[in-house]
Amino acid sequence: MTDLSAGREARTGDDAELGVVTSPFDSPTRLAIANAKSIVVKIGSSALTDLAEGLDTERLDRLAAALERRMRAGTDVIVVSSGAVGSGVAPLGLKKRPTDLATKQAAASVGQLQLAHAWSTSFGRFDRVVGLVLLTAHDIALRAHHANAQRTLDRLRSLGAVAIVNENDTVATNELRFGDNDRLAAMVAHLAGVDALVLLSDVPGLYDSDPRKSDATFIREVAASDRLDGVSATEGSHIGTGGMASKLSAARLAADSGVPVLMAAAAEVDAALGDASVGTVFEPRPKRLSARKFWLRHAAESSGRIAVDDGARAAIARSRRSLLPAGILSVEGDFASGDVVDVVDSHGGVVARGMVAYDAVELLPLRGKSTDELPQEYRRPVIHADDLVPLH
Repeated sequence: MTDLSAGREARTGDDAELGVVTSPFDSPTRLAIANAKSIVVKIGSSALTDLAEGLDTERLDRLAAALERRMRAGTDVIVVSSGAVGSGVAPLGLKKRPTDLATKQAAASVGQLQLAHAWSTSFGRFDRVVGLVLLTAHDIALRAHHANAQRTLDRLRSLGAVAIVNENDTVATNELRFGDNDRLAAMVAHLAGVDALVLLSDVPGLYDSDPRKSDATFIREVAASDRLDGVSATEGSHIGTGGMASKLSAARLAADSGVPVLMAAAAEVDAALGDASVGTVFEPRPKRLSARKFWLRHAAESSGRIAVDDGARAAIARSRRSLLPAGILSVEGDFASGDVVDVVDSHGGVVARGMVAYDAVELLPLRGKSTDELPQEYRRPVIHADDLVPLH
């Protein structure tokens, strides 16, 4: 990993007029983030709220000013803002962040209004209009809803409005949630087709262990091929739901989909949104996943499982072949043609996801049979290679 501890260089000369950042860093990933023409910026609860005082408008104003500077430099910005529940705790007289679903939803209903008003007021200083986009995991999982959310974000950007995105905590259930706004931000980054993702919180980046320990080592850059087997991730703060584990998972999800990622402290927002010289960067995979394959791999809900033998597993994972009835061992679930299912190996490990061409009841008598043994109308792939995404 490259040592990036040298100083910073801001926009200068002709590059300043073009909105191009130059940097002494030997890091294509940092340069890509610094010069990205469209970004998603996720801001954690701890950067915006305090349990005793609720929403901290001074900190929010500083963040909005930094976002405005980036936009004036020519970048489209989408904000994924946490803090709805945290903003509602103090006004409701609660002493700690609620743990039961009903109270969290009540706090979110109060806090969401305060949060939206604060962002609108803050960006209003720069004559910016704000649009609030509330999403649930269900909205991303359903292809039609997924496309509608994409169109909304695109239209807000084209109209010059700042999209403020958050999970719709007032209706989301524990069983159907993103889990945290880090994952939501990674989903939105791909959904909106942006050039980079910036995750801002109360931690300066990725460490190989708990940064409160003296022997923790800061990791400045993560290559696309790095497995990070030795990294120990911690859970979230008492204010938010995310922690280093969720940030790491979201960063790898976005980078694996072709989006470069910067993880940094909100206190260093100017540098993070300037030359990207702080924090930890995650190198993206060379080729970006299509919107359809990203949805299949990361967003769609699975309606069942199809277990396959070793031959079919190898054909899917290594040769990118279609799944045929001959390689199927068993079928689980009550799915219909066009549903998304998990393809698992003989040990139950998920090896791929895809859109199945048969109903479950229709598929059951076909499993294990070669093409020659099948009636003519069933001599088509169970999952075509174009509708099948290997997970490894």
